Amino acid sequence: MPLNIVENFPLAPQTTLGLGGPARFFAEIDELADLLPALQWAEERRLAVFVLGGGSNLVVADEGFPGLVLRLRTRGMAWSEEGGEEGGGEARVEIQAGQPWDDVVAEAVRRNGAGIECLSGIPGSTGAAPVQNIGAYGQEVADVLRGVRVLDRHNLEMRDLDREACAFSYRTSLFKREPDRFVILSVTLGLVQGGSPCLRYAELAAALGGNTTPGLDQVRETVLALRRKKSMVIDDADENRRSAGSFFTNPIVTRQAAEEIAWRAAEAGLVAKPADVPRFTLDDGRVKLAAGWLIERAGLAKGFRMGPVGISSRHALALVHHGGGATADLLRLAMHVRAVVRKRFGVTLTPEPVFLGLAWPA
Repeated sequence: MPLNIVENFPLAPQTTLGLGGPARFFAEIDELADLLPALQWAEERRLAVFVLGGGSNLVVADEGFPGLVLRLRTRGMAWSEEGGEEGGGEARVEIQAGQPWDDVVAEAVRRNGAGIECLSGIPGSTGAAPVQNIGAYGQEVADVLRGVRVLDRHNLEMRDLDREACAFSYRTSLFKREPDRFVILSVTLGLVQGGSPCLRYAELAAALGGNTTPGLDQVRETVLALRRKKSMVIDDADENRRSAGSFFTNPIVTRQAAEEIAWRAAEAGLVAKPADVPRFTLDDGRVKLAAGWLIERAGLAKGFRMGPVGISSRHALALVHHGGGATADLLRLAMHVRAVVRKRFGVTLTPEPVFLGLAWPA
């Protein structure tokens, strides 16, 4: 077989959940020159293709995946800076898809480039960042993205897509909506040279102890500390380590729906008054609710277990595999959480991870 394509390759060890069956075929792409032959090999055999990143946001079917899984291992960051460290110019960086994301954040902070410091500690590869439009603590990758170089699988040609073409919105993008079309090759970001860190997120501001002028390095370390407390940094010694991070997105509802949920919570004694329900009004007038708060107030406490899976003991949004389980167990738990929240608040939670070889039940 070309390109060292491996048959029946186990995928569970390649994911942070540690669940799922094997890929029918698997290959690692160290050089972009090998990508096109691999795609053509799959096309000749009419095989579906999936590009695997860090496996930190992936749920694999117990039956595995009957196609070809590719992992891009291309690394590298090419920086170009305009202006000095205090000049406020833009620092641009083109990052190869296989580069670990947190390495990029660490280097940006070291170079005093503001814009992604709050995205510290997010696992996975850079190529996966635009797919999910990763975000945390008031920042998201779409804020600083300047372009994405892709291979269009429709015609096997390379294209450069700007931010608008990526069609970003909350935790989604063109790439997530059309998962079989593009292979992301590199990502270009534009950071503010010598810029101030983002402090719009209340939890982060509070953790900084009232310091309104912290350095980027201090914000990064604070974000990492916050994530560790929630088991959102990969740690082999952590009992919650087998997860996909936040399993559900924060639901976005109309203002009227948010008010009704707040009144329902107050009438049930979950809060002293409707205004105490955590929510954030978006620019378009809709309201983002806190999925973790809804899960806990629906009666599902941190540490809740259903056999080999459960809710993280540190973060209600993370569903955890404790070992010896199957993807089917995880789905049963996820659907149970969705049903309980829907019954209590009338809100239907939407999963955040990518599903491979299976579909999320509507």
